[in-house]
Amino acid sequence: MADLALPSSYPKAVLFDLLTALLDSWSVWNRAAGSEAMGRAWRAAYLRLTYGCGDYVAYETLVEQAAVEAGLPASAPAALEAAWLELAPWSGAQASLGALRPHCKLAVVTNSSERLGRLAAALLPVDWDVVVTAERAGAYKPDSRPYRLALAELGVDAADAGFVAGSGYDLFGTARCGLRTYWHNRVGLAPVPGAPAPEIESPTLAALPAWAARFGATSEQARSGAQQ
Repeated sequence: MADLALPSSYPKAVLFDLLTALLDSWSVWNRAAGSEAMGRAWRAAYLRLTYGCGDYVAYETLVEQAAVEAGLPASAPAALEAAWLELAPWSGAQASLGALRPHCKLAVVTNSSERLGRLAAALLPVDWDVVVTAERAGAYKPDSRPYRLALAELGVDAADAGFVAGSGYDLFGTARCGLRTYWHNRVGLAPVPGAPAPEIESPTLAALPAWAARFGATSEQARSGAQQ
């Protein structure tokens, strides 16, 4: 008979990047830019700006600056915002969230404004326990403040939580906070130089439920190995 006193192997919470790990924002950016090549260039410039920003600067301002860097017309940022509600979940996102929901708390930690972040989070049929935006945290990832705010509001220690990243930049912040990380590298981004390795890197979310289900057991194995 199973020992019902054994703790669950699931983490107490799983935190998610939103705009790259769960939602296909790439397609929306590409359409607003006029082509995949221009959209990729715009998005790359945006990622550099947000992840290098630290203290919060208006998200919309950084999107506009990135458009200028990428050589896009001034109309591109407005086109992106107009299409914001067209953001669609990646295949497997809803199934993975549904598999996790009975076992752990779920949270979003996203580099966006409060208004746009809330709108995007609501596109997924999930009763989020916590939604933290860069605006509310006062800083952009990979600064530790957004992750730590989410953990504090969840009432969960970093050792008892996992993070699902969408960009390699997140790995700097999750490593600093002690969050084990699953990198959903859907579009095949190159690793960011100097970034710590994730625990898992996958082009899909298919392995996420199993990773979460053995989370506690893996932690226990790691601790046992360290003590030997």
